[in-house]
Amino acid sequence: MKLDVFNLEKKKVGDIELKDEVFGADVNKALFYDVVKSQLASRRRGTHKTKTKAEVRGGGKKPWKQKHTGNARTGSTRNPHWVGGGVAFGPKPRDYSYRLPRKMRRGALRSALSLRAAEKAITVLDTAKLDAVKTKQVVAMLEKFGTESALIVDKKNQNLMLSTRNLVKAKYLQQEGLNVYDVLRYKHLFLTKEAALKLQEGLLGE
Repeated sequence: MKLDVFNLEKKKVGDIELKDEVFGADVNKALFYDVVKSQLASRRRGTHKTKTKAEVRGGGKKPWKQKHTGNARTGSTRNPHWVGGGVAFGPKPRDYSYRLPRKMRRGALRSALSLRAAEKAITVLDTAKLDAVKTKQVVAMLEKFGTESALIVDKKNQNLMLSTRNLVKAKYLQQEGLNVYDVLRYKHLFLTKEAALKLQEGLLGE
């Protein structure tokens, strides 16, 4: 697969040959569900917590004697059926994360890249180097390419990262952090030439 390479002014400066195994593979949408679900589950903090009747403050004294009151017997005002009582079987802190096999994760990323390529929603940039931290430069670049929703992928690029972080509809990622969720979330994918080749190298084979 051959793609044009542009500069930040949307002027063609060359082309790049990319492997069909990575950018032209069959799209397996079933993998998207499994991988995105795993990603989002791993992001959950899992710090939810409710108190049981043993943990709620108070309730140490028996409200009334066991017999001859006409009331149902009870030992504590902190039982779950009392107002102010503990919670039965409530959530406790837990780890929601789980890891899928590498073959599935890599296959899903290849499918996501191939989907964007089929939609003509991948742009390869010669470089994404900015002279200074300027959000306006990133906005101007996106306007030239006719998109707002964009994922921009490069090697470590401090100026680009700082220039993009305030944009609601755009995001910067280092090439090593590219993931299925973000590729699918943003409508357009920008890859620098170097990032595209590194990504291709990492995704070839099983």
